[in-house]
Amino acid sequence: MGGDDPHIHVESKVVRGVAAVRELMASTFGLAGDLPSLVEIGCGLRAPYAMTSPRPESVTCLACREHARQEHLRFADEAERLGGMAGSTISMAEAKPAADRHRELAERFSGPRRAE
Repeated sequence: MGGDDPHIHVESKVVRGVAAVRELMASTFGLAGDLPSLVEIGCGLRAPYAMTSPRPESVTCLACREHARQEHLRFADEAERLGGMAGSTISMAEAKPAADRHRELAERFSGPRRAE
């Protein structure tokens, strides 16, 4: 991707992104690895990590917004399925709020985007 792309994107793994893994490692073990300079983004390209955001209000790439919306909806369905399975490590009482949160994020990604 050229350096003249003005858009803010989302990581292709927006629900389970690099930053989330890095934060988990830092809080658990006190370790913080370097962030990658380029990451796969929702529109199928690669972009500097600094040009990505998990916040719907910050993302200006329409293809990335749609990708993030779909990923959050998919994850919400997955969470509810897991919560309803016998022997699951999460209960429906835990799964439902998580699913609701991801559906709300999906809705925010489908809403109006910030002016460029």
